[in-house]
Amino acid sequence: MNKFEGVANTLFVPLVARIAISKEFPEYFVDQKALELEPYLPEDAAKGSSQYTNMASVARYYNMDRMVTAFAKAHPDCNVVYLGAGLETAYDRLHESLPGVHWVECDLPEVIEARRKVFGERKRETTIPGDMFQMGWTKEVDGSRPTLLIISGVFQYFHEEEVIAFIRNCKEAFPGAEMIFDATSESGLKFTNWFIKRTGNTSALMYFGINDSKSFAEKCGAVLLEEKTFFPDALRLLGKKLNLVTRISMKTAERKKQVLILHLKLDEQKV
Repeated sequence: MNKFEGVANTLFVPLVARIAISKEFPEYFVDQKALELEPYLPEDAAKGSSQYTNMASVARYYNMDRMVTAFAKAHPDCNVVYLGAGLETAYDRLHESLPGVHWVECDLPEVIEARRKVFGERKRETTIPGDMFQMGWTKEVDGSRPTLLIISGVFQYFHEEEVIAFIRNCKEAFPGAEMIFDATSESGLKFTNWFIKRTGNTSALMYFGINDSKSFAEKCGAVLLEEKTFFPDALRLLGKKLNLVTRISMKTAERKKQVLILHLKLDEQKV
C-alpha cells in the first residue's frame, strides 16, 4: 500500500530535504522516520531540489529542534504545537528524549488525514484538522500548560497584516506562551520570488518578509527572545564537504541575514 496516496506533492518538499541531508550529511542531521518513509515517495518527489534548498529546509529543523529541546527541558510538562505541520516528523526525532511533552500537530483536514494514515495514533500526540488562521484549534490545546507554538515555512505565503493578527490572536489564546517561526528578509524575498517566477509557479509567491525582528515583535505585542540565522553550525560542521555553490549561498544568506528564526514571548512585559 502507498502510504502517500492522495497526498499533495507540495508536502513532500521538506520531507525530501530531510531524507537527502540525512543520507548526505548524517554528522549534521538525521531523521530516521523520514528515511523509513522514502520508499513510499513518488518518483518525481525530489524534482527541483538542490543541495542548497535541501540544506536551507533542514537548517530550520536543526535549529528548531534545539529550541524545542531547550523549552521542554525548562518546562517538563508542556505543549509543543506545530501549526501547518505537513509531514513534520519532530515527534519521531525528539519524543523519546522529551517524555513530558504533549505534541500537537494542526493542519488542513486533508493533511491531517494523510498524517493519520502515515503515522497512525501515538502516545502524547494530538492531531487537529482545521485552518490554523481560524483559531478553532486553540480549543483543543490545554492552555494551562506552558505552550510553545512552532510555525515552519508557512508565514512567508501570507501578508504582514495577516501574520500580525494571527500572532496577536495566539497571544490572546495562550498569554505568556512562546512562538518560534522562520522568516525571510525583504531582499531575500525579492530574490526568492524572482526565482519562483522563472519557474512559472506563480501560485507559490511569497509576501511576508522581515527586516527588523525587534520592531516586528513590537507590532505583534510580543517580546523578541532570540533571533537566529540558519547556517552557523552547518558551515562549521560541514565546511568544504558542501559543494561550492551551496557554501557561497549559505555564507551570503548569513552575511545578509536573509533567512532567520525568530523566538517570541507572547507577552509585552520585559524579560
